[in-house]
Amino acid sequence: MVPHLVTALTGPINELEQRVLDSMPAIERWFRLEWMEHTPPFYSSVDIRNAGFKLAPVDTNLYPDGWDHLTSAMLPLAVQAAMAAIEKICPEARNLLIVPENRSDGGSYLANVAQLRRIFHMAGMHVRIGSINPDIKTATDLTLPNGDQVRLEPVIRSKRRLGVKDFDPCTILLNNDLIAGVPGILEELHEQYLLPPLHAGWPTRRKSRHFQSYEEVSKRFGKLIGVDPWLINPMFNRCGAVDLSTAQGQESLASSVDALLTKIRRKYKEYGINEKPFVAIKADNSNTGMGIKMVRDTKDLSALPPFAVPVHGKGSPPSQVAEWIVQEGVLTNERMNGAVAEPVVYMMDRYVVGGFYRIHAGRGSEDTLCAPDSEFVPLAFAESTHLPQLGVAPGASAPNRFYMYGVIGRLAMLAASYELEATDPEAEVYT
Repeated sequence: MVPHLVTALTGPINELEQRVLDSMPAIERWFRLEWMEHTPPFYSSVDIRNAGFKLAPVDTNLYPDGWDHLTSAMLPLAVQAAMAAIEKICPEARNLLIVPENRSDGGSYLANVAQLRRIFHMAGMHVRIGSINPDIKTATDLTLPNGDQVRLEPVIRSKRRLGVKDFDPCTILLNNDLIAGVPGILEELHEQYLLPPLHAGWPTRRKSRHFQSYEEVSKRFGKLIGVDPWLINPMFNRCGAVDLSTAQGQESLASSVDALLTKIRRKYKEYGINEKPFVAIKADNSNTGMGIKMVRDTKDLSALPPFAVPVHGKGSPPSQVAEWIVQEGVLTNERMNGAVAEPVVYMMDRYVVGGFYRIHAGRGSEDTLCAPDSEFVPLAFAESTHLPQLGVAPGASAPNRFYMYGVIGRLAMLAASYELEATDPEAEVYT
């Protein structure tokens, strides 16, 4: 069982869980056919919110960190998935270069890089870590709080290849979401596999495009198992580029907020939900918690503090002009030790490999939990979570609940594959 998690295994979401379990053969066949037509992201993580009456993804990361929060029991799944992913791309691959972010939080992020190195080493690869941070000029050995050793080496760029000293990889794994822009050193690498591709980064990605793809996926999935897609889909409005420093910009945002709140109230009334709806206002091209504001009414907009708009490139100052989306707020009904909690599901290739709970004692059920001072609690079950426990009543089985989370995570992953296909600069366009 999940220790001290109050609502993870209870609540009205049981009806959806039962429908998912009853439909498992059809669901797995449906996913199998989808992956025959579409290529999953190399790896991904999905933040999921369980409101008790609704279960939905609220963010999908295509350059996930936090791999160090997975338990050792989950590593075999990650290693097997890594083997399958590499074999699909380059069966003869032997050298892998991990390119991390230029993060200042040191050990906490590098522990994630060390875990990725461990996974791919056990998958049969020689792994080195190549930094594109200009401050890393020589090989630098770092000792992490858990005792792991990480060596960061400056990357070496030739005309068409990237590597480090005495190491020429055929595959480069990016663990950098490129929020500050695509560095030239990563472009035009035609002789090596760059995973994920550059257009998976935030200079190209838009949350609105992803959730538009997810809406399409959720409708098809809802029809497959006979449920209202809204139960698994957070509605949204795309605002586009809005200058919040002008009256016109504020009116445009208020109009989007009001329209979405009206839709949510209609669904709450349909299902007899006695909660007050709210929306999240997010920067359309960022995976960070920056700029996220929760509002219940358009009147709340005037009381909001200034939005922190992520920097989009080197030297770019913060601005009130940005692309925004307004997304249906999904509260979390899950608690751990009195703190609000949300599950995060990790995937590699088309496989669910593990997850954990993100918790935050200082935030409420409507707040984003993606914050620097969040804590992470591994999914620690007393029984195997690898397979659902068929015949067990809904809400009584931790593996069944985790299977349902994994289904939602895979739906978001499938939506990401649609998204990447639509934005692939090398895709053929037929007229």
